[in-house]
Amino acid sequence: MGLKSYKPRSASLRFTTLSDFEGVSKKRPERKLRKIKKSKAGRNAHGRITVRHRGGGHKKFLRAVDFRRYDKLGIPATVQAIEYDPNRSARLALLAYADGEKRYILAPNGLKPGATVVAGPKVEPEDGNALPLGAIPPGMAVHAIELVPGGGAKLVRSAGMLARIAARDDDYAQIKLPSGEIRKVSVSCYATIGQVGNLEHEGISLGKAGRKRWKGIRPTVRGVAMNPVDHPMGGGEGRSSGGGHPVTPWGQLTKGKRTRSGRKPSSKFIVKRRKK
Repeated sequence: MGLKSYKPRSASLRFTTLSDFEGVSKKRPERKLRKIKKSKAGRNAHGRITVRHRGGGHKKFLRAVDFRRYDKLGIPATVQAIEYDPNRSARLALLAYADGEKRYILAPNGLKPGATVVAGPKVEPEDGNALPLGAIPPGMAVHAIELVPGGGAKLVRSAGMLARIAARDDDYAQIKLPSGEIRKVSVSCYATIGQVGNLEHEGISLGKAGRKRWKGIRPTVRGVAMNPVDHPMGGGEGRSSGGGHPVTPWGQLTKGKRTRSGRKPSSKFIVKRRKK
């Protein structure tokens, strides 16, 4: 898969760079693994906005992605297709298991239709196979990592991401994450071998504001362009840049201030903080 650019026949096409979708299946998602994604426009159950700048956008199907592969241990699966998913940056691989069931997983880089993948503690550490961290050789690229045994993959799920096992003892493996953070994870947690596919995603340029709206993302207004009643950085004589340190609409310092609570129980598992 690669990127394609366009001749500048319009102002928006001049800067547009999109995926060429080479190798991605054009068929509709598997019927039994999809459901309509209801748009809530950033509102909670009370109708209040809890996530700003959301609303509109094209209708989408939700794909049921299998992040818990340990319940298919030892059952080989054939990759039937690599598919597009509008809900994430990564591609999906449609697996057909030997027992007749079909499931979606995140497609590792280089995985092609016809390949066979399997999950289990004694399988070969090849791209697409899922193993416990205790059975994966140190230094090998992994993704879709569990934080709690049996809890499903939580880490390293975006396009092009990979993590590596830096060290390991009897109970924990030290994982170097894409952010640079080194974190302890139980050796019983499962991870998938390889790097997440669609490496070209970071080179995509939407080219126009309308394509952002198609994704359900509404415009963002700068705080300094508001009135004081609407934002702490608003107001001032003439065009003001705020005067103080940048803050959120609720007064929380931003642009550099660390907001992670030091009392989090999981802090003891962080060996080295991420890059500044």
